Amino acid sequence: MTADMTTAEPRAESAPAAGTGRRAPFYTDMSVQVFAGMLVGALIGFVWPQSAEWMSTLANLFIRLIAMFVGLIIFCAVVHGIATVREARRVGRVAIRALIYFEVVTTFALVIGLTAINLFGPGKGMHIDVSGAPSAALAPYLHTAGEISAGGFLLSIVPHTAVAAFTEGNVLQVVFLSVLFAFGLQALGPRGKPMVDMIEITKLTVFKIIGYIMWLAPLGAMGAIAFTVGKFGIGSLASLGALVAEFYLTCAVFILAVLWPIAWWNGISLWSLMRYIRTELLVVFGTSSSESVFPQLVQKLTALGCDESIVGLVLPTGYAFNHDGTCLYFAAVPIFLAQATGVDLSLGQQLGLLAILLITSKGGAGVAGSAIVVVVSTLAATQIVPVAAMALVLGVHRLLSSAFVAVNILGNALATIVIAQWEGAVDRKTLLAGLAHSASA
Repeated sequence: MTADMTTAEPRAESAPAAGTGRRAPFYTDMSVQVFAGMLVGALIGFVWPQSAEWMSTLANLFIRLIAMFVGLIIFCAVVHGIATVREARRVGRVAIRALIYFEVVTTFALVIGLTAINLFGPGKGMHIDVSGAPSAALAPYLHTAGEISAGGFLLSIVPHTAVAAFTEGNVLQVVFLSVLFAFGLQALGPRGKPMVDMIEITKLTVFKIIGYIMWLAPLGAMGAIAFTVGKFGIGSLASLGALVAEFYLTCAVFILAVLWPIAWWNGISLWSLMRYIRTELLVVFGTSSSESVFPQLVQKLTALGCDESIVGLVLPTGYAFNHDGTCLYFAAVPIFLAQATGVDLSLGQQLGLLAILLITSKGGAGVAGSAIVVVVSTLAATQIVPVAAMALVLGVHRLLSSAFVAVNILGNALATIVIAQWEGAVDRKTLLAGLAHSASA
């Protein structure tokens, strides 16, 4: 692992070997190691499919090792970032800009997803009969969907206790608690400096630990891929393959039609950014967990010259609200289910369904398995498409989530840099140098 995940200094993942001026061997690049782990995992799943459950445990172990620090990292990043900004108005301005940006981009994602699913129509002609009660596999999602609808979005932001925000793993609640704590600390003025320093030391300590855990990333990716292939078979891509192919193509179109122009307009090479965070993209593609790379993204974006206060505020908020890839999923899956079950939806009904999804998706922020939960809750609320039809995509959800989580990560990384530039809170020289170096690596 040549990327030094324990410091905030920009360093390429295939930097020259120390003292030689020569590039380090390619196999020391963490992204290469992760990719190799995914290939080995596919082979294990194919040759030894009965190992699927055990390999899943290996993947989940890596995710848990990272996830147990995510709440603490968010808290430290947000509190230290806000507490060191003396203008409270700036914090509000950044938050408003970020939320507007997120809403605009995710709306584009919904439009592109809706257009693509109607254009390709992967569910047409399936004539699936889903009469009767929903399958048992949907029961947990139906239960959680009911809680979201009853509780309401505003109430879900506030944790029952300060500790519960961390123990329940709700990103939105951690952000809310962190912002309150940061403003209280900021109001103390000089008296709060020891606490600010302690929070910074805590953050750096956790980054050190994350650096050690990242050595296990290839094993985590191997376990996740082995589980997918072992459980669903090497032909799992062929199961509901039209939907999977359409969705992957839609993700590519969104990146080229939305994220690339945003990056170009702001003087950023999207390809270089993808190269810069290639390890993180591979990890989330293999594990389908965005939490597994949050600490690394905080470090890497700060290392690119983005102001710590912007990264600490925008990135966690993006994790809660800026789900570009997930919105592509929201647009594709309900319409696919309508096509598969023979439900003819007018354009008005489809737009109405997406409008409801925009609202219910906010209620699912921070909920485990929120993509499925949000779709289930929306189908249950509208009663246009049978809820039981959702069981059709459970088998390939893992394949779909690999793509949309990677798009989420790329979208949030770009959003953080863009908003930092709007605020004049990024060192352009460091940014361009870091991206240029990653492009040539």
